[in-house]
Amino acid sequence: FLLHKPVGYVSGLPEDGHEPAVVLLKPANRWKDDRGPRRFSPAQLKGLAPAGRLDIDSTGLLVLTQDGRVARTLIADDSEVEKEYLVRVVWAPNGPQGEGVVEQDVQAVFPAGQLARLRHGLSLDDQPLKHAQVDWINPEQLRFVLTEGKKRQIRRMCEAVGLHVVGLKRVRIGRVMLGKLPPGQWRYLGADEAF
Repeated sequence: FLLHKPVGYVSGLPEDGHEPAVVLLKPANRWKDDRGPRRFSPAQLKGLAPAGRLDIDSTGLLVLTQDGRVARTLIADDSEVEKEYLVRVVWAPNGPQGEGVVEQDVQAVFPAGQLARLRHGLSLDDQPLKHAQVDWINPEQLRFVLTEGKKRQIRRMCEAVGLHVVGLKRVRIGRVMLGKLPPGQWRYLGADEAF
C-alpha cells in the first residue's frame, strides 16, 4: 500500500492517543485514480507494517507492506534506496522561541558552511550520518535526499545547524513518487512500479 500520511497520524503502533496511519487503509479512502485491478480485502491488512517512518508532524509517502523483503530493501542499515523530502524551515539560531528568528528568505541568512554540514559532517546518536543531498528549492524550503532514516533525522539535522522545521513532506521513495495522491488516501503499488 502507498499512503499519503497526513499530519496527526503515527506511522507504526498507536501512541499517546494518536491513531496509526494504517486506520486510513479502508475502501472509502482508496484514491479514485488508482486504476489497479486489485480489490481491497480486510485480509490484506493482516501483518501489515510500515516500511520506514514519518513522525506525527510530517506528511507524505508511506509504504505499508506484509513483505519483509520489501521492508528490508527500504529500511535496512545498508539500504541505498533514496528517500526525498521537501522541508520548510525558519532560521532559528537561538531556538524557535529565541531572538532573531527569520521566517522569510531564510536562504539569504543561512551560512553556506552550515549547508555543507547538512550534506556531510553531522552525527546523530554518536553515529556519523551518510552523505545527503541538500539544496535550496526556494528561499524557505530545502530538498533533502537521504538513504537512511534515523528517528526524526531531518528535524535533528536542521536543529544542529540552527534551522527549525515547520513543514516536512516525503515525496519519493526510490523510483516511486507521491505524485497527486491526496492526503489521507492510498493506492496499491502498480505492477509497473518498483523501488
